[in-house]
Amino acid sequence: MPSQVEVMVKALSRLLGWIYTFCWSASFYPQPIYNLRRRSTKGLAIDFAAINVLGFICYMLYAASFLYSPLIRKQYAARNPISPDPTVRFNDLAFAVHAVILSIIVYSQFWPQIWGFRVSRYQHVSWPVAGLFWGCLLAILILTVVVVTQSPDGGSDPAYWAWIDVLYGLSYEKVLITIVKYCPQAWVNYKRKSTVGWSISQILLDLAGGVLSLAQLIIDASFQDDWSGVTGNPLKFLLGNVTILFDLVFVVQHYILYKSSGDGEDDNKAPDPRTPLLPEEQALQR
Repeated sequence: MPSQVEVMVKALSRLLGWIYTFCWSASFYPQPIYNLRRRSTKGLAIDFAAINVLGFICYMLYAASFLYSPLIRKQYAARNPISPDPTVRFNDLAFAVHAVILSIIVYSQFWPQIWGFRVSRYQHVSWPVAGLFWGCLLAILILTVVVVTQSPDGGSDPAYWAWIDVLYGLSYEKVLITIVKYCPQAWVNYKRKSTVGWSISQILLDLAGGVLSLAQLIIDASFQDDWSGVTGNPLKFLLGNVTILFDLVFVVQHYILYKSSGDGEDDNKAPDPRTPLLPEEQALQR
């Protein structure tokens, strides 16, 4: 019979899990709603929206496999005998499925044929991000071929190349995509010296989710008295840290560096007659 402490710790873990799932899931709504209200995607980096879709598909496949694949769970237990149960939770999968759907919606908003939004002629997927997209697909294909050809039993034996390694490949691709996807938006904000068009509400929710996600992972691993729960779930650990780092960058941009550029939540307000003209407007009146 589990002790009272064990029951409380598990309850706390589940609570943190669902709170961070809510925060991360809610963070997907401010940007598409903001775009819908403005009828425009200006100020939002299309590279962020495009590569986000692939990243969360990787996350969804990773979480679903660790939760429901007997083979993957068996391979994980073989490689982590002290803590044989993966620290992936159902809320991780719920978040991933929701994220895939919302990411597709945001990316679709760059297609005027679908939404009729104003899209800048400069908003197109860059070659580096397109290269990352196809490179990730090629890497998983190569890893799959290695597992099938190099493992004596077709990837079932965890002592050799196994299917769990393909999932770890997906997890590292998700982390790489998370690192890369924020860079174009941070650069766009820097070049424009403004965060208008980029919803700060999603960043604050994203930051809260990242902190709570790490808290849940650390609680789960510490309760098992084995930190392989962290190393055995590198996606969740690295994803939380990378998310927190970049969210802090956006918070600094919005509230400190480019604070005078506007509140970042509504660029359709009528201009205040006392507000100085932007440089572009000054040039037009000369």
